[in-house]
Formats: sequence, structure tokens, C-alpha cells
Amino acid sequence: MARNKHPEETVRLILDVAFRLFMEKGYENTSIQDIISGLGGLSKGAIYHHFKSKDDILVAVIDRMTAESNQALADIRDRLDLNGREKLKAIFKASICRPVQDDIFTVAPNFHNNPKLLFSLLHDTIEEVAPHYILPILRQGISDGSIGTAYPEQLAELILLAANIWMNPMIFDSSVEESCRKFMVLGQMLQGFGLDIVDGEMLEKLRELTAIYQNSHGDSGSAGQG
Repeated sequence: MARNKHPEETVRLILDVAFRLFMEKGYENTSIQDIISGLGGLSKGAIYHHFKSKDDILVAVIDRMTAESNQALADIRDRLDLNGREKLKAIFKASICRPVQDDIFTVAPNFHNNPKLLFSLLHDTIEEVAPHYILPILRQGISDGSIGTAYPEQLAELILLAANIWMNPMIFDSSVEESCRKFMVLGQMLQGFGLDIVDGEMLEKLRELTAIYQNSHGDSGSAGQG
């Protein structure tokens, strides 16, 4: 077999096809064979040369979707005109309200059937997002007096575990109203730390995202796991 001289083009094609199918059919209802059929002659071996599983393809799809907006979150973290509390509110709002979230909640899997992806989300929350995005903001807030905590590392993890895991309808199948109630509790918890950073716009966006996820998984089952 001839060596693929343009592997990055193959990866791009795989991700393009997978994204389209995940959006049209849902992650659970898309099989590896569906992706192969959309690749215009590429073999299953071409997919498995770059990705070990459908889960890995999904991770790559989401990473590509969020790359630009993650830079926007980093830009908020690094702004010089906001104090720590203001940055925390700005990064919360930008994260939940960024346009790519609609697509993420559409292509997202049912995490009950994907422990590998659930572990990946937990790992990224604790090992990547908390220390690299939230912790620097909390430390700045402690320094400038806008945030009061003696435990910034633990608070960063708590905030994100609540926001990304406990409040996540992809994990707990929460109804729209249950997701909103969890959001209100998160807001009350943050207020206990003097952080009045959630608002009605964020609540409405969470309501919208939960509905998107529920609609895209209304009749999904175990099909397409191969």
C-alpha cells in the first residue's frame, strides 16, 4: 500500500464526515461503517490508522469545534482590564453562551454508555480546565481583593465539577427544569463565596442547551455502537 503523503487531509476528511453524521443521526446512531461509507473510498484501515475508536473520533471532533472558542476563554483569563471576579463571570458567560455549544450538545453522546468519555471529561476538568483557566483567575481575585478564599485550587475544582459534571444533562439526563434548579443552586453556592457571577442570560442558555440535547437523544438507543 502506498504511503499516505497527506495524513492531515485524511484526518480532516474523517472529522468532516463524522461531524456531519453525528449532527444528522446522533453519535449513538452513527457507526464506523457509516463514516467509512461517507469517505469516498477510504478503508476502515485508514480510519483506524488515525483513530482507535469512534469515541476517539468524537473527542477529536469536539476538540476541533472548541479550539477557537477555547482561545477566546484564554483571552478573557489574560485580560488586564478586569479583576478576578469580573473575569470569572466573563469566562462563565462566554463558556456557556459560545455558539459552538449548540453543536456540542447536538453531537454529544449519552455518557451512560461511554465510561471512557466520561473519564476523559473528568480528567480534562480537573487536570486541564481547573488549573489552566479557573485557578489563575481565582488567584488574581485573591490578590486584588475581589475573591475571598484560602483554598483556590479546591474551589476551582469544585466550581467546575458542579458546572461540568453535576449540572451536565448529558451525564444525569436532567430535565430542563431540573437543570435550571441545579443552576440556581450553583449560583447560591457561588454567592456564599461572594461570587455573584451567574445571571438570567446564562440560565436561559442552559435551558436551551438542555432542550437541544434532549431533542437530539429523544429516540436514541444502542444502535450504531460499532
